[in-house]
Amino acid sequence: MRRPLAVLVVAVLALAGCASEPPVAVSSSTVRVGLLHSLTGTTAISETALVNAEKMAIEEINAAGGITVDGTRKKIDPIVMDSGSDPVRFAKKAKELVKWNHVPVVFGGWSSTSRKAVLPTLAEHEALLFFPAPYEGLESSANVVYTGATANQQVVPAMDYLKAQGSRRIFLVGSDDLFPRTANKEIKSFAAANGLTIVGEQYRALGSADFAAIVAKIKSAQPHAIVNTLTGDSNAAFFAALNRAKFTSSALPVLSLTVTEEEVRTIGPEVLAGHLVARNYFQTTSGGPNAKFVQAYKAKFGDDKVTSDPMEAAYVGVHLWAKAVAKAGSTDVVDVRTALSGLSYDAPEGRVTVDGDTHHVSRTARIGVISADGLIDELRNSGRPIAPDPYLKSYSWWKA
Repeated sequence: MRRPLAVLVVAVLALAGCASEPPVAVSSSTVRVGLLHSLTGTTAISETALVNAEKMAIEEINAAGGITVDGTRKKIDPIVMDSGSDPVRFAKKAKELVKWNHVPVVFGGWSSTSRKAVLPTLAEHEALLFFPAPYEGLESSANVVYTGATANQQVVPAMDYLKAQGSRRIFLVGSDDLFPRTANKEIKSFAAANGLTIVGEQYRALGSADFAAIVAKIKSAQPHAIVNTLTGDSNAAFFAALNRAKFTSSALPVLSLTVTEEEVRTIGPEVLAGHLVARNYFQTTSGGPNAKFVQAYKAKFGDDKVTSDPMEAAYVGVHLWAKAVAKAGSTDVVDVRTALSGLSYDAPEGRVTVDGDTHHVSRTARIGVISADGLIDELRNSGRPIAPDPYLKSYSWWKA
C-alpha cells in the first residue's frame, strides 16, 4: 500500500539520522564528489545515463588539469552510489556521502520527494546538491543548485504551446508523487485563467503498469490533448495502453514533461512517434557546443546512445561547480555558493547563468515532436534563456 507523502518524509528523515558508518580517509591529491542516482528500480530507465554524463564532465575537467584548491591542483574523484529509486535510500546514501566520505558536493537526484528528503542532511553538514531534473518549483535552498528546469521554464511554456494549438480540453496523467501533483496544480491554475478545461486528472503509483482504467476515462472525457507527468518505466505501460486503444498521436497528442530521448530509445519510437515533449534541450539542438557534446558522448559510450535534457543538465552542473571552485579557489560551500552567483557557462543547449538569489539557472524552453528515428525534433523555442521564477511571482493567475 502506498505510504502518504508526509509519512514517507518522516521515515526518510528518521533513517537518515541513524547512519553509523565510520569516517573515510581523504586523499590530499583529490577532491571527492558524490554521484547519487537510481541505477536500479523504476527510475533507472531515466537516471542511469546521468551518471555517464557526470563522469564524462569529470574526465574532461581532470584531463584539463583538474581543479585548483588552496593553490594546489587536484583531480576530481567521483563516488557513485545507487539510490534504488527510493527516497529513503536516497537520504541514507546522501548522508553517507557528505558525512562519512566528506564530499562537499553531490550531483544527483530525480524525484522531488528525494530532493526534499535530503535537504536537512545538506544543511546540517554544509554540502551542495546539484539537482538536474525538471521540477515543480516553489522552492529554493542555499544547499541546492537547480540545473533542471523550474515551472516557468517548462510547465508554463508547455501550456502556452497547447493553448496556441487550440487544445482547450486537457487530460492530466501523472505518477502519484510530488512533481506531478504540484505541476498539475500549476496547470489547473493556468487553465482557469486561460480558457482551458481540465477534463480529467488521474495518478498511478510509481512503477505502475496498469493503465486500462485511465485509458477508458480518457476515451470518455474526449480531451484535445493529454499532459503526461508519469515517471520512469510507467511511461512504457501508459503509451502501450493508448496504442492498444487505437489513440494516435495525430488524433490525441500527448505532451510529456518527463519523457526524453532516453525513454524513447527504451520504449521504442514506433510507440511514441508523433507525440510531444516539453524540455529545454534535445539531442538535435543546433549549435557548436551541442555538436561537440553529442560527439564526445557517443565516442565514449557508443553510437547507439542518445543525449537528453537531464543528462545535459547533469553534465552542466559538474562544469558549473568546477568553474565556481576555480573562481573561489576553494571547495568550501560558502565560497562556492558565492562564486556561483551570476556565473555563466556555454552549455550544449546554449548559455546558462546561475541566479544568485534562487540558485536556479536560466534555460531556453523548447517544445519538440518525437520522430520515427527516436530523436526529438524542435518545433518551438523561447528564443532566449528564461530567467528562473520558481515561485511563479510574475504570473497573476498563480495562487499558492
